[in-house]
Amino acid sequence: MNFRRKLIAGLAGVLVAPLLAVVLPTGTASAHGYVSSPPSRQAQCASHAVSCGDIQWEPQSVEAPKGSMACNGNGARFAELNNDGKGWKATAVGQSVTFTWTFTARHRTRDYEYFVNGRKVATFPGNNQQPPASVSHKVNLGAKGKLKVLARWNIGDTAMAFYSCIDVQAS
Repeated sequence: MNFRRKLIAGLAGVLVAPLLAVVLPTGTASAHGYVSSPPSRQAQCASHAVSCGDIQWEPQSVEAPKGSMACNGNGARFAELNNDGKGWKATAVGQSVTFTWTFTARHRTRDYEYFVNGRKVATFPGNNQQPPASVSHKVNLGAKGKLKVLARWNIGDTAMAFYSCIDVQAS
């Protein structure tokens, strides 16, 4: 009887293990995040403030190689984020703005960079640490009027970054 139980348990393991490998998640493969406040373009899509395609379901997924200056990171997806004429809502702000990143999966962080109309205005170190569920940075925009802010989260242990563009009306 002992041999029979071992045989059944062994066969069950052989049959069930491949199913578990396919069905169960293996952990987070990469990080995901976006600027949620003031609402980034992808946050506006997710809240349906602006009509958008697939980005409305995945605001955290604007991932592309480091170094891009495009709202979609010049990745293959989410090109509509680059369309400045799409009707993005500009949030009224002062000269300094607190930007809040929301992370749905966290990765070690090299740094966060902020650009106003293509000019870098701030960098915050990530110290190659995993961030908490959200991170906020106070940034002096250095300009007034309608501005497009590109926020870039540079991952510490891959060649990738996450991108968010935020439209603001600075006074």
